[in-house]
Amino acid sequence: MKLNQIADRPGSKQQRTRVGRGIGSGKGKTGGRGGKGQTARSGVRIKGFEGGQMPLHRRLPKRGFRNTSFQLSLNEINVGKVQAAIDAGSLDAKSPVDVAALVKAGLLSRVRDGVKLLGHGELKAKVEFTVWRASKSAVAAVEKAGGSVKILAPAKEAPKEPRGKNARFAAGLDKPKIVEAAPAPTKADAKKKADAKEEARLAPKTDKKPANPGKASE
Repeated sequence: MKLNQIADRPGSKQQRTRVGRGIGSGKGKTGGRGGKGQTARSGVRIKGFEGGQMPLHRRLPKRGFRNTSFQLSLNEINVGKVQAAIDAGSLDAKSPVDVAALVKAGLLSRVRDGVKLLGHGELKAKVEFTVWRASKSAVAAVEKAGGSVKILAPAKEAPKEPRGKNARFAAGLDKPKIVEAAPAPTKADAKKKADAKEEARLAPKTDKKPANPGKASE
């Protein structure tokens, strides 16, 4: 094979559709934009416009947050790939295996923020890993082969007190508020209420004062 014989796969590159080059091209005249109007012009931004009413993307509530500025960009590697590198001789199982050793062996392209060890595959060699994180299956596979895994990531501290009302109720720190029902009215209470209503009905009615005394005196 020579350099002048290397070519892309058939159909991987397609020519750009040239609009407005005659009706025989299929994209002539209006060029795929339909008839006249706002959408036939350039600079149109009405995809989220709903005629003036509050659009959907503003009606919906916004909750949560993105951890993009704080998240770590970790490499991932399986124990089976590490074993293949050991068998090929590119990785020394006797020396500690960390992210720098994996990059040097060609298993990773760059260091990034560290590496996470995953448990897919089989590990036969006794290896001492120093990684940022490791899955439970990976730790079990390494320890089964006689190796060890050192985790560099700081351990998550459990909160001193459980968060959330349900967790606090379960721990016995808070008691749920129980709203007691109002006591049912007794016959004596009903009789008192009826007597008071009857007295108010039979009481003499006082004459109402005029709304504007000054006009009444005139």
